[in-house]
Amino acid sequence: MTHPRLSLALESGLSLPDAARIAVFAPRVGMDLAPLAAEQCHVITGMRPDFEDFEARGFTCDVVPEGRYGAALIAIPRAKAEARALIALAASVTDGPVIVDGTKTDGIESVLKDMRKRTTVSGPISKAHGKLFWLDATADLSDWVPGARPLVEDRFVTAPGVFSADGIDPASRYLADHLPPQIGAHVVDLGAGWGYLSARVLDRDSIAQIELVEANHTALECARQNVTDPRARLHWADALRWEPDARPDTVIMNPPFHTGRSADPKLGTAFIAAAARMLKPQGQLWLVANRHLPYERSLAETFAETVEIAGDTKFKLLHARRPTRQRR
Repeated sequence: MTHPRLSLALESGLSLPDAARIAVFAPRVGMDLAPLAAEQCHVITGMRPDFEDFEARGFTCDVVPEGRYGAALIAIPRAKAEARALIALAASVTDGPVIVDGTKTDGIESVLKDMRKRTTVSGPISKAHGKLFWLDATADLSDWVPGARPLVEDRFVTAPGVFSADGIDPASRYLADHLPPQIGAHVVDLGAGWGYLSARVLDRDSIAQIELVEANHTALECARQNVTDPRARLHWADALRWEPDARPDTVIMNPPFHTGRSADPKLGTAFIAAAARMLKPQGQLWLVANRHLPYERSLAETFAETVEIAGDTKFKLLHARRPTRQRR
């Protein structure tokens, strides 16, 4: 199988360099990059599952570009500010065409409209519920380069595209506000984002170690600035596959529940299963979730005890103890 829009673009006038490297920004797991040759591509992504997928398929991968490229392909993310930043970055390191690709649900129509106001656009190629267009790398996109962002509550660093970039997520704040003083000495923050929960938990002297596990490299780098306590260890990893060196006493989490623009409770269920596998036999899980998400059944299947500790019309705080499934 080949990338449907890219193949059509090459038949419609898009010309790629014969030997120069091609930067591929933010491709997702399973994305087919044919007709590009793997040995010619440099995949640039900060999402750990995507990184591991392309690395396993023989692509050279990194979290940042290195050197100059003969062309660039950007698979735009949903967040508009992040998409703009990626396009501007690609143009700054590329000598040939900058190719922008995405689905309608990713916001490709809006990006295309904005780009047409700024420079000449070739294409677009419309296929498979998406569009692909390309432009010359000499386009001035300097105002799309992200500048310094104001600190959240005068304390926390965030970045475009990370979860809750513009402020503290209300569910995470709810969890932090309702955690008891004693939650165990060894804690794992699963899906730690930019570090808000861990920063709050570290107010406790009883914490000996907290491990922040986050798949988004940009978010983790923000967390590295927000959580400087020596008791914290940061891991760039897929939360569903990561394993601690020693079983923790406690896992805390505000798990994701979206795939693209669609709600997908299976993500939260997978986080619950991952927590159960890693915890000590007497370990505990503290989970905050939107009121409508049906996590109670998954908790009952993986923990001996589950109770709702607190809640309102928006959120519920669930506490589970003694995992019953710890084998992979």
